[in-house]
Amino acid sequence: MLAERGLLTQAPDGTRRNRNRSHQHFEHTRDAQQTNVIEAEPLTIYHQPAWRAIDPERKPQALMDASARQRDLVALAHATPAAEADQCAAWVERVFLRMGLGVVTGDASALYHAWCQSSDTRCLRVGMIVAVPAHPYGAGGRSWGHVGLYLGDSRVRHCTDGRLVDAPFELWASVYGVMAEPRWGWLGGIALGS
Repeated sequence: MLAERGLLTQAPDGTRRNRNRSHQHFEHTRDAQQTNVIEAEPLTIYHQPAWRAIDPERKPQALMDASARQRDLVALAHATPAAEADQCAAWVERVFLRMGLGVVTGDASALYHAWCQSSDTRCLRVGMIVAVPAHPYGAGGRSWGHVGLYLGDSRVRHCTDGRLVDAPFELWASVYGVMAEPRWGWLGGIALGS
């Protein structure tokens, strides 16, 4: 992969090194037919993974496997209007309030610390909140973080800049997880399904 991009140089001993000094990539070649590539995962300037891929063995819950209550929450997430800019947590809280699950308040960072304990994608269930305590996209993100709802089928719905956006989970986790590890859990500790 690196050789195709012209990012490798070859040393006299046959070892090829990455010319990009910001990453530690090495490719060791014994002969023309056998190549062993060792690549360090690229990191953000905040020392977090630059891309947060879902391991095929650790897939989150699919929408078709969700309970009726979980699917009801997804329907309400689609029916609840967007909140104002920097009010992502208020939108999530409104969805849960419309479901009749009570009031849980706080900014995204507070919800992250109170209710999001898991970072294992196998534990990610439809209707869980997904959150980060901080992100670099504006003063609000640094102070309050960001939160959205997991819709199943590796999709997250979140309110950003006063509009609702559905995003692939890997993209959401990679974009908002540049400063801290994204985590998830049941808002208010109320499990809607198994």
